Parts: sequence; C-alpha cells; structure tokens
Amino acid sequence: MSGPRFEPVRTVRAYERIVEQIEEAVESGSLQPGERLPSERELMAQFAVSRSTVREALRVLQARGLVRSRPGDPHGAEVLPFSPAALHKSMTTLARVDELSLGELVQFRMVLDASANLLAARLRTDEELAEMAAAIERMRAAVAGSYDEFSAADVAFHDTVAGASRNKLIQICTDVVRSIVLDLIAEKIAAAADREALMNQTIRHHEEVLAAIRAGEGLLAARLSRQSMYDYYVGYVPEEERPALRTLLE
Repeated sequence: MSGPRFEPVRTVRAYERIVEQIEEAVESGSLQPGERLPSERELMAQFAVSRSTVREALRVLQARGLVRSRPGDPHGAEVLPFSPAALHKSMTTLARVDELSLGELVQFRMVLDASANLLAARLRTDEELAEMAAAIERMRAAVAGSYDEFSAADVAFHDTVAGASRNKLIQICTDVVRSIVLDLIAEKIAAAADREALMNQTIRHHEEVLAAIRAGEGLLAARLSRQSMYDYYVGYVPEEERPALRTLLE
C-alpha cells in the first residue's frame, strides 16, 4: 500500500504543557520580566496536576533562563528579563542536539565573522584596535610555546572584533559556533604535523584583517575573514560539504 509514512506518536507529559503555556505567556507579553507566577499551590489548582509536575515544569523553565524559582516559595517564580547567557545556552543546545554538520557550522561561522568584520571596520574604537594588535602579538609569542596560549589569544582577537560590531547577537552566535567547531576538531589540530605553519598562517590572516579594519575597509575585512576561515577549516570538512563553503568566496 502506497501513501504517506507516519511516525509513532509521542505522549506529551503534563509538565511540558505547563512549560509551553508559560513560555507563550512570556513571549506574548502577558507575563513581563519582574512579574511572578502564581504559587506552586495555585499552579497545581490551575493546571490540575501534582506538585511534582509543577516543580518539574519550573525546573525546565529555570534551566531555559525564563524564570527564577525556589521550591516552596510562597510568592511564586519570578519571570526573568532577556539574558544573553540564556540565548547562548539555548543556541549551544540547538547546535548539539540537532547534530548540525561541521560544514554547516563552519559556513555559519564564515558568515558571522565576515559580518562582524564589516561592522567593526566602521564602528571600532582606537582602544579596540589596540586590543586586536595586542592579541596578535600574544599569538606570535605563543607559536613556539603553548598552543593553548595561542588559541586563547586567537579567541581574544575574535571576541574584540565581535565586540566592535556593537551587535550582541553576533557576539553570542560567534562565541557559540566557535566553541562547538573547536570542540569538534581540537584533537585534530593538536595532532597536526604542520601545526606551527597553520599558526603562522593564522597570524598573517589576522594581520591582514586588522589592517583592513584599521583602514575602515569593511568589505575587504569581510572578504579576508571568509577566506581565512575557509583556509583554516576546509581541510577538516568532508569533501562533499566543501562546495557550500566555496560559495561564500565568490
């Protein structure tokens, strides 16, 4: 018999429905930051569930950064304002749970870093330029020493550029994607026979990017960023995913 194929249905637990309703109330503005939910006893009555179910829902909401809750608090859980840390945690979970490919992650990082460079070239301060230059010097000093120190200085460079973009979403997304990508290939980088050559190549790329940002040449800074990301990561990306990365270089 031909036709659509169906998946087994999943039983939705009661606490998940509570979470959904409270999330919808926050998203719609019915619940504002600083306001409190009803007490546990009132939530039990309104949702017609047990105390353990209410507490499980509150635990999930707290883990997502939506509320601050203490068991037995007579005043009810407090609705929290938006937090970059909460978005960071949600994005990290999304990237890991959905099993995004390395190629997709690298491509997204190419887009993010290029955008950060474009904006930084227009918005950076002299102090931020000095911080970028100092990070490159620390990278250079670490080439013959600790790779961990080199990596920390590299991260500092990118963090300064992202900060100079004046866009919190770019900063958060860049941090999340970078950490996940590096987790996936850290062992390969550490074991690379040409690691020192890669480090020197990275320094040269950073110097070119910094020169473009200092000159206010945003489009050039963005193009250099995409190219440097491609050069650094393409060897770790499966062959079939590389064409998607090359499209960002055209």
